[in-house]
Amino acid sequence: MSVDTYQQRYSAGTRVWLPSKEKVWIPAKVILYSVDKLECEVDDGSVAKEPTVIPIKAPEKDLPPLRNPDILIGQNDLTSLSYLHEPAVLYNLAYRFSENNFIYTYCGIVLVAINPYEELPIYGKETVWAYRGHNWGELDPHIFAVAEDAFTKMERENRDQSIIVSGESGAGKTVSAKYAMRYFATVGGSENETQIERKVLASSPIMEAIGNAKTTRNDNSSRFGKYVELNFDTKYSIIGASMRTYLLEKSRVVFQSEEERNYHIFYQICASRNSHAEVSELYLDSCTKFNYTGQGSAGIIEGVSDQKLFLETVEAMTLLGFGIDDRRNFFKLLAAILHLGNVDIKKSDTKGGDMSCSVPKDDEHLAHFANLLQIDFDSMRKWLTCRRIVTGREEFIKPMSQADSMNCRDALSKLLYAEAFSWIVIGINRCLLTAQKTNRFIGVLDIYGFETFEINSFEQFCINYANEKLQQQFNQHVFKLEQEEYVREEIQWTFIDFYDNQPCIDLIESKLGILDLLDEECRMPKGSDSSWCQKLYNKCVTSSSHFEKPRMSQTAFVVVHFADRVQYESQGFLEKNRDTVLQEQIMTISESSNTWIQQLVAPKDNPLAAPKRGGVVIQSSSATMSTSSRKKTVGSQFRDSLTLLMQSLNATTPHYVRCIKPNDSKTPFEFDPHRAVQQLRACGVLETIRISAAGFPSRWTYTDFFNRYRPLVKNSKEINRASARATCETIVNGMITDEDAYRFGKSKIFFRAGQVAFLEKIRMEKQRYSAVMIQKNVRGFIYKARYEKLKKSVLKLQNYGRGMLARKLALKLRQTRAAIRIQTCFRRWKQQKAYQRLRNVTIQFQCRARGCLARKRAQHLRMIQAAIIIQKFMRMWLEKQRYEKARQDIIKVQSCVRRWMAKRKLKSLKTEARSLEHVRQLNKGLENKIISLQQRIEELSKGANKNKKVATDYEKVKVQLDNFKHMEKDFKAALEKIGELEGLNDRLEGELRGKMDAEVDFVTTKVELDSENAKLREQVVELQVKVKHLGDELEESKLKEAENEKLRRELATFEKEREMEQQAYQQLLKKVHDMEQNFVGGGREQHGNVSSRPTPVPRKNLAPASLDSGLPSLDRSPSPTRRALQAQSPNQIQQNASEPDIGLVLVLQQKLRQSEKERESVEKLLEEQSATNPDSETRRTQDLIRLQELEMENAKLRDDLNRLRSTEDTNSEISRQFQSLQEELARKREESIQLRTVLASPKGKRSPGAGEPPQEELVLNGDDEDEIGLILQTQKRIIQQLERELQAEKMEKQDLTSQNKTLENEVQKQSMALSQSLNSISGGGDLHLRHEVGRLTNENLTLRDHLTRLKSELKRYKQQRPHDVSVNNPNDSMNANNLSLDHVFIRKKDQVYLGMLEYRQEDEGKIMRALILDLQPAIALSAQPSGLPAYILFMMIRYTDYINDDNKVRSLLTSAITYIKRLMRKKSETLDVTVLWLSNILRFLHTLKQYSGDATFQQENTPKQNDQCLKNFDLSEYRQVLSDHAVWIYMMLLKIVEQDMQTMIVPAILENTGIDVNSGGGGVRTGGEIQKQKPLDSLLRKLDITYNLLCSYGLDVEVINQVFRQLFYYVCAGALNNLLLRRELCNWSKGLEIRYNISALEEWGRSKKMEEVVKQTLSPVIQASQILQARKSDNDVGIICDICDSLSIQQVVKLLNLYSSKDGIDADKVSKQFIERVQSKLFESRTKGLEQAEALAKTKLLMDTQYTYAVKFPFNPSSVKLEDINIPDSFGLNQWIKKM
Repeated sequence: MSVDTYQQRYSAGTRVWLPSKEKVWIPAKVILYSVDKLECEVDDGSVAKEPTVIPIKAPEKDLPPLRNPDILIGQNDLTSLSYLHEPAVLYNLAYRFSENNFIYTYCGIVLVAINPYEELPIYGKETVWAYRGHNWGELDPHIFAVAEDAFTKMERENRDQSIIVSGESGAGKTVSAKYAMRYFATVGGSENETQIERKVLASSPIMEAIGNAKTTRNDNSSRFGKYVELNFDTKYSIIGASMRTYLLEKSRVVFQSEEERNYHIFYQICASRNSHAEVSELYLDSCTKFNYTGQGSAGIIEGVSDQKLFLETVEAMTLLGFGIDDRRNFFKLLAAILHLGNVDIKKSDTKGGDMSCSVPKDDEHLAHFANLLQIDFDSMRKWLTCRRIVTGREEFIKPMSQADSMNCRDALSKLLYAEAFSWIVIGINRCLLTAQKTNRFIGVLDIYGFETFEINSFEQFCINYANEKLQQQFNQHVFKLEQEEYVREEIQWTFIDFYDNQPCIDLIESKLGILDLLDEECRMPKGSDSSWCQKLYNKCVTSSSHFEKPRMSQTAFVVVHFADRVQYESQGFLEKNRDTVLQEQIMTISESSNTWIQQLVAPKDNPLAAPKRGGVVIQSSSATMSTSSRKKTVGSQFRDSLTLLMQSLNATTPHYVRCIKPNDSKTPFEFDPHRAVQQLRACGVLETIRISAAGFPSRWTYTDFFNRYRPLVKNSKEINRASARATCETIVNGMITDEDAYRFGKSKIFFRAGQVAFLEKIRMEKQRYSAVMIQKNVRGFIYKARYEKLKKSVLKLQNYGRGMLARKLALKLRQTRAAIRIQTCFRRWKQQKAYQRLRNVTIQFQCRARGCLARKRAQHLRMIQAAIIIQKFMRMWLEKQRYEKARQDIIKVQSCVRRWMAKRKLKSLKTEARSLEHVRQLNKGLENKIISLQQRIEELSKGANKNKKVATDYEKVKVQLDNFKHMEKDFKAALEKIGELEGLNDRLEGELRGKMDAEVDFVTTKVELDSENAKLREQVVELQVKVKHLGDELEESKLKEAENEKLRRELATFEKEREMEQQAYQQLLKKVHDMEQNFVGGGREQHGNVSSRPTPVPRKNLAPASLDSGLPSLDRSPSPTRRALQAQSPNQIQQNASEPDIGLVLVLQQKLRQSEKERESVEKLLEEQSATNPDSETRRTQDLIRLQELEMENAKLRDDLNRLRSTEDTNSEISRQFQSLQEELARKREESIQLRTVLASPKGKRSPGAGEPPQEELVLNGDDEDEIGLILQTQKRIIQQLERELQAEKMEKQDLTSQNKTLENEVQKQSMALSQSLNSISGGGDLHLRHEVGRLTNENLTLRDHLTRLKSELKRYKQQRPHDVSVNNPNDSMNANNLSLDHVFIRKKDQVYLGMLEYRQEDEGKIMRALILDLQPAIALSAQPSGLPAYILFMMIRYTDYINDDNKVRSLLTSAITYIKRLMRKKSETLDVTVLWLSNILRFLHTLKQYSGDATFQQENTPKQNDQCLKNFDLSEYRQVLSDHAVWIYMMLLKIVEQDMQTMIVPAILENTGIDVNSGGGGVRTGGEIQKQKPLDSLLRKLDITYNLLCSYGLDVEVINQVFRQLFYYVCAGALNNLLLRRELCNWSKGLEIRYNISALEEWGRSKKMEEVVKQTLSPVIQASQILQARKSDNDVGIICDICDSLSIQQVVKLLNLYSSKDGIDADKVSKQFIERVQSKLFESRTKGLEQAEALAKTKLLMDTQYTYAVKFPFNPSSVKLEDINIPDSFGLNQWIKKM
């Protein structure tokens, strides 16, 4: 570039980045630019310092990097920055992480994840479903976005995918990989988590326990690499998984640095040694007592429970198929490793002991080791200190030194742990193995990132070697995608050069490379680390530029990696690469008596096999043991496994996640730039930036570019309203002269680095110039207006001044005149007051004198009156004494007489009592029952009294509070009165002081006033005491009120919990039906199952079928089952009502049948006795009278019992049925008593007539005959009256028919006349004619309606006539033989229907198929009344109840429910069918309740409907089954509608631009208003269709409201979740558009009378739009908090963090201080009375889209008459059913 270009870019005020030792980079501003230097000042808000001078020799290298404009700060994608360099990337990440608390950021195809070091609520299921179905970049960066991109590409492209998660220890790799697999388990599984998905997730805690450890950088650091493949079938559901592991850090088993731990599993078994049975007998102790777990002095991690984690590990192992024996053997091996580390190896005391060592024979830990592994103690003791050497044909045993023995011991421990680790991986893969064919897989690679420490060894070398390979693959993939983008947009581009690290890889893995020379040295007998290092110096220094020799060391070497130069220490390389263990030790362990140990250490084949599709690939970093001497080294194994890994990754589409550790102190949301830059360089993010910067990194769509840079158009005529691209080309060509700086693609504009910042600078300058011009004109207008206003004010001021002087002169004249008048009046007033004062004194003196005389006279009169009263009372007392004495004498005489009469009566009663001994024996059982019932009544009364006492106390407290309030008012009034009196007293005292000298008589008055004043003061003191008491009582009342308020809150809490339980039950019901549906879909349906619960059995109401005998011994006392039912609490009764107990129903039926049989047998016995003893009529009559008395006592006890039951829960279904049953029994019992009384009369006789069937006849006395005759005469008159009315109705009908025919003829004549004269009438006559035709048509229709009503009334009269006759003649059958037949005549009756349908059981299947499976929704919709299939089913049930057939009603209900379930499974996605049967099943449910005979559901029934109630069956259990199925169909309906609305929500609510919020009114309207309104119109149209469909099928209004409440919640959740995850939507103008779109939904709800439902459900998204529109200054914190009561704190904070300005309407960003103030105020206001943990638990970021409100089906009775229902022929049922 030229010097002028540099001067233009680095002009004064340009913002740049300067390097800093403390912050890496700091912001600065350019002060002066010259050819040889650049002066800058720091712009970080600190105190001004001296300018920094930068010498310029080569501008391309010496000039500092430029800063991006503010609009680009905080971008979701780093590649969207205009200037792409290290400081820009670092600052953008720091701003998003520290200021906005965003941990994820895109960098092209890479997701950068920064560890926040605290739990964030952004990983719930609602977040998973929020990202489902969205493309990359649509929502905010998230690990779920990467997982969704991989899953979507697998579905669309049918290609394997992989996710590569890398980063250094503590960066969050394991957590990111875990969340990615959780996403696949959720999305790739069914709606409910299946077994394989749980197994995949369960593998994580096991691998963390055996492969993770605490390091100085991370408390849960993965010390191995892991590659998990999730296998999917053709439907992309998870069917299995497999795992490979790489390079386990075995050295950690035997050594840990300070503040580090061994693997978690060791600490878990030590912590659980006393609490878990599987590790209780392993001779374990505290972790600090073992050498392998106590070296780091960090045995306990703060906030982590090893004991709890061990339970999770055991549970996961159990789920993955590890049996208890396998687990015990595994834990034994772990404990044995710990004991092996504590074996004491001592130097020998013999001569030459310095070269030998031994293990004591009594070593406790070695004994435990041998016992746990079941091996020989002596053999193990021997080979721990000795080794066998074979030379030719000879072999001898050589002792080892202490150091060598300890090294061999540690090597054995590492080998055993590595083999156990491999065994766990093999077991997990075996459990996750699937027999199904794998279609595709997604691999998740969790591998260590680039590492460099002060001392780097073999492990770091292997890790960095793996990262070199991954970085090479990453660079190639990024380069490929970059070029594909250019090809897709069809722009011209040149080849981009990128860094290729193939030379570094060749240095490591090529022939004579580092690994090859290492393996060669390992094969040498006397190979050493130093000799190997010398070979490296000789071979690699000259052959590769990536290898260097350190200056100060002869045992180290330097490798120049892609990320940094790393110096490796060669010490230990050979030993770790060989990984040798003494063969004798292995043989000793292989001779164990434990088969599991033998298999563990047995020789194995090479596990590095090629992966097979659908199989298990087992890969481990452990060394495999073989008898072959040429086994592979660790380096060779790792190279081969890495080659296989790269082959797998190259065969997939990779996705990258780079994890960054923000600081080393693990402080939440603290960003250390030094650590971040180091990791960014190591993980390849900056390489991605460099590749992007080499091409065209800035990319804008034409629409976004036009909206942003429209002000750069020089003339409004240059705007092409038909093409936004043409306008953009005009802007770019006019602003940027370098044609190579941009490219125009098919849908985007591509810019070189820095061009967007240049355009932004020009835009800001133009806006600044425009603002200055606007300010100039506005200020001129303001000053001109100010001058005109000042001039007008001066003129007005002069006028007012002159007027004021004139007014002052006039005022002075008026004041002089007024003063004279005042003096006159004052002198007159003074004389008048003197006279009045003298007069008042005289009058007061006279009054006091006269009063004294009057009081003396009154005292005398009172004394006389008192004497008279005393005399009166004395005389009265004397008379009273005489009267009392006479009365006592008379009473004594009466007592003697009465005692004599009572004795005589007692003798007669005793005699009578002896004759009733038999009755007492009969009543013995009844007395016991009465006693038990009384005890039950007392117990329940106590409970009721407690409840009443609480309610009474509450009412008393309220009354006391009201009294206190009234007393407080009275006290205030008394205080006011006291104040007035004190004021009066003060005035009187003042007057008395002035008159003391002149008027002596006032002294007495003053003394009296003083005494009154003292009394008043005493009253004041008393009132104050009372006020204090009142205050105390008021405080007590307030405390009681607070307690009552607390009780009300607890009641509300209980209500919410009940609501949640109901929701959970409905969700469980939905899951049961879904599982059942899936089961049926697999071809495993079991026919005949009505529902998931047992088939209910209809209960019979047997009370009407028999008569109660009335005997006391046979009285229906509560059975044990019934007593247990009555003893239940109301909550238990309610629970039993909702979940019926079939066993209890069967027991009750059995008890009823037994009582019926006993009653029939007793009646037969009585009849036989009466037949055998015809002469004992008198005795039988007496017995019946006594029995009636006992019946009355029994009825009284039953009334008490019923009242007691009324205090319990009356809502229980079983209680209501029991009550109705008792009432029916009581009614029938009364009828039987009346009949028995008549039969017991001495005149009653029974004589069956000859030749006739046996019939009861009554010989009535004269009074009964007269009475019955009167009844019959009255009945005849009623019948005659009805016949006359019927004849009159017929006559009226004939008249109306004739009138109707006449009118029809007239109408036809008028129509013919009108049709003939239509052509000859003009326009005006035409209008008149049309009016007349309309009027006549309306009259005709009115007459037809009147005729229809009359016909219906006539029909009703016909139906009532036989019914009335039957009702008014209940005794006709009894008195038939006593009636004369003179007036009897035969009449043909009209056909009357009973409201039931007769059918045959063999036709049941055909009826169900025609009524349910084959019924078309259109046919059902056209039939009347609404819900006709439900009425048909109930009328068939009435028929089964009429014939009293148990099997038939059970079969009918079972078939109906089965066919409905079959239909819903077959057409589960058809909306019409779903709505049809939801409406019918609810109508069927309401009808069963309405006609059940329960008084609760009969309040709105007609007498006819009450007569049609079921008589023999109680179907309450089936009602519960139908209710459950209604809930299932309701959920199915919601699912269908929600799926249809899913794609409409975001375009309609968030993206619809129904109003133009752009300034200037000159915006480009691509597509016009019709297209802008289309998404919202589509949503409203869908709502209208759904609403009309629900109404057309007659669904209850309450259910419709619940449906739309759920739908609007789904709309709100979808819109709000997308808004919280899309930064570009969070601005002022978009908030206005969202509010406009929601107002359309509110208007729709208002038109459907659901305004409150819509407004309440959509309140979260409404408040979100209000937050976007609200001001955000420091004074608006309270307003923000007030308008967001429906949003969580996390949602409010996220909205404020995402908020950005658009076209300068508001501030660009919301300050962090403002967000913190809002957050703290919200937290303070919402956590009052709550624990902090509870408050934090209630905070959430996204709404749960799977949440469902609990549905309720309120009872809705029908007014439809069953007898009037006609079945249309279109139903096809008339051949199988018939109306009765």
